[in-house]
Amino acid sequence: MKRIFKNPSSEIISKRIIYKNGDNKKLASILLKEQKNFCAYTEEYIGLNDAVDIEHFNPNLKYSETDSYQNWFMVKHKPNNLKRTSWIEPILYPVDENFETRLIYSDGYFLHNPEDIEAKNLIDLLNLNDEIFVKNRKRFIERRKERIAEKEVSPFDYFAEKIENEIESLKYLRAIQEEFSIDIWNMIPEL
Repeated sequence: MKRIFKNPSSEIISKRIIYKNGDNKKLASILLKEQKNFCAYTEEYIGLNDAVDIEHFNPNLKYSETDSYQNWFMVKHKPNNLKRTSWIEPILYPVDENFETRLIYSDGYFLHNPEDIEAKNLIDLLNLNDEIFVKNRKRFIERRKERIAEKEVSPFDYFAEKIENEIESLKYLRAIQEEFSIDIWNMIPEL
C-alpha cells in the first residue's frame, strides 16, 4: 500500500462536495480521478466493470460533521468488504506524510517498526499480510522481473510501455516502486 496524496485544491474542497445518503457519483468521480483509477487499498487499477465504493477509512465518521475529504478513498468493493469490521486506534492514516517510512514494504510483506502501533494496526485492519495477498504481490513482481529480463529493457522503460499500452494490468504500485526503484506513481498520467 502506498501513501494517498490528497490535493489541497481539490474540487471536492473548493465546491464543498460532501458525502451524502444517496447519489455520490460526482464525489466518486473526483476521488477516482485523483487516485488515477487505482484502488487505495489493493493498488489495482479500477476499470469500468469493477464494483467500487467510496470508503470512509474511519467508518465511525460516516455522516458526521467531522467526516471529510481526508477520510474518503475509492476502493474496490471486495477488498473493502474484507476490511476488519472493528475499528482500531491508534492507526496510521493513508495520507500520513511519513506513511511509506512507517509502513515498510519488504519482499511482498508490509512491516513496521516494533514501537509503531499505528502502522501495526493499519496492517491488521486491512489484513495487508494475508498469505494470499503476499503470494500474489510476490508472483506479480517475479513475473515483471522475468519480462524485463526477456525484453532486455530497463524497469522504467518496461513500466512506461505498460502504462501507455495496458495500464489496467498494473497493480501493487508500492511493490513496483520499492522493487524496481522507480517512481511509478508519477509515471502514471493524470486523468
